[in-house]
Amino acid sequence: MRLKDKVALITGGGQGIGRLTALTFAREGARVAVADINMAAAQAVAAEIEQRDGQAKAVSLDVSRSESVEAALQAVTNWAGGVDVLVNNAGITRDARMQKMTEEQFDAVISVNLRGVWLCAKACVPIMIARGGGVILNAASVVGLYGNFGQTNYVAAKSGVIGMTKTWARELGPSGIRVNAVAPGFTETDMISTVPEKVLESVRERTPLRRLGKPEDIANAYLFLASDEASFITGHVLSVDGGLLF
Repeated sequence: MRLKDKVALITGGGQGIGRLTALTFAREGARVAVADINMAAAQAVAAEIEQRDGQAKAVSLDVSRSESVEAALQAVTNWAGGVDVLVNNAGITRDARMQKMTEEQFDAVISVNLRGVWLCAKACVPIMIARGGGVILNAASVVGLYGNFGQTNYVAAKSGVIGMTKTWARELGPSGIRVNAVAPGFTETDMISTVPEKVLESVRERTPLRRLGKPEDIANAYLFLASDEASFITGHVLSVDGGLLF
C-alpha cells in the first residue's frame, strides 16, 4: 500500500498506460481520479477499480483547454479534498514527415502533449503547496531524447516536457513538490497500432531485452516515483525502454 491515503489524478487514464497506472495506483491504496477526454473510457476504468474495492472517480478532461482543466480540478477537489500526485499521461500523435506535416498536425500535438502538461501542473501546484507537497510525473519519451523519423511535433513536445520537468524540479522543490518524468520506449498500446510490423520488429532487434514495453512496465515506474521510496529523487528522467537508449 505504497500510496495509502494519497489522491492521484491521472490524465489520459481511460486507456493504455493511463489505465494500467490508474489500476496500479488504486491497488496501492490511492484514491484515483481517472481523467480522460473520453468520459465513457474513464468511467469504465473507474468502475473496474471500484469492482476491486478501490476508490475512483471518472473526470471529463481536455488537457488542452484551461477551462476544462480548472473544472476537472474542482471536481477532484470536491470529491477527495485535493491532489497529491499528478500523472501527466495524456498524449496524442499526428505523424508525418517534416515537409508534409500540416500546421494543424503540429499544433494539435503541441497543444495536448506540451501545453496540456503545463496547464495541468499549473492548476495542481497551488493545491499541492496547500497540502504540504506533492508529486508531478510527466510522460516523456525516448524519442524526446534521440529524435524519431516522422515525429517532429511529438519529439518537440516530449523534449519540451523533459525541459519543463527539470525546471519545475528546481522551482517547486522548496515547496516539497517532486517533479520527474518517465521516458517509455515503444510500448504495446493503441498509440503504436499504426506502426508497421517491420518497424516494430526492427525496434525489438535493437532493444537489448528483445521485446516492446508493456503498459504495466511504465505504470510500475510511475508507482515507484510517486511513492516515498523515491522521496529524494527529483528532476530525473527515467527511461523505461528495455535498454534501447543508454
